[in-house]
Amino acid sequence: MLRLEEVHDAEAKGTAKVIVVMPARNAARTLERTVAGIPRNWVDEVILVDDGSTDNTVELARTLPLHVIWHPHNAGYGANQKTCYLEALQRNADVVVMLHPDGQYEPSLIPEMVLPILRDEADLVLGSRLADPGAARAGGMPRYKLIANHALTRVENVVLGTSLTELHTGYRAYSRRLLMGIPFLRNASDFSFDSEVLMQAVHMGYRVGEVPARTIYFDDASSISLWPATVYGTKTLVAAARLVLHRAGVWRARRFSP
Repeated sequence: MLRLEEVHDAEAKGTAKVIVVMPARNAARTLERTVAGIPRNWVDEVILVDDGSTDNTVELARTLPLHVIWHPHNAGYGANQKTCYLEALQRNADVVVMLHPDGQYEPSLIPEMVLPILRDEADLVLGSRLADPGAARAGGMPRYKLIANHALTRVENVVLGTSLTELHTGYRAYSRRLLMGIPFLRNASDFSFDSEVLMQAVHMGYRVGEVPARTIYFDDASSISLWPATVYGTKTLVAAARLVLHRAGVWRARRFSP
């Protein structure tokens, strides 16, 4: 548990370079508000990667204190993250925080996400919406998403040998060591990218921690619909099965090979 003074005292950050990456698509309505909430005494740079938006996300982003990269066409959520992490690494980030620009995650939580990595207590920190019982529903998470999240997390915990409360949050902080060590470029370019990264991290021996994160659902926030969510869940289970087969030596997978 962090002391309050540590969260607000940038001296606890030291000289480490913290970069926030924002994978964006049609985020113009929520971008400015999300960027304004980032604690700048904890964050050295913010990178926004636009994945072929059809609104004015790029134009708005260029008026804000951001480093903007744009994809000329929609490549997918996973492909967007690949660009985010490559750019952050090339800009010498020590810690990379993924923050969605749609406002579903609180930027004020960034210090709590970063400190376990700076203290060398974790290589990956998850902002768990399920850490506090009942909080996800109170924050507006649809019941079907909550049930699916619990079920998938339970299956993955069994496969990975972990006991984490949520493995499907999009709020994450990574150490440079982890991003340099896992072959994330071999992962899918869609939403299953997130699950594959977590499986790679645990399989390859990196330390994963979590902090409670508040769930925030509102009209302007982006949300994956039922069919894409079903596809995502299916692909997550397939990735877990591939990891089991890889570990057993039955069917080797390059994404799980360092």
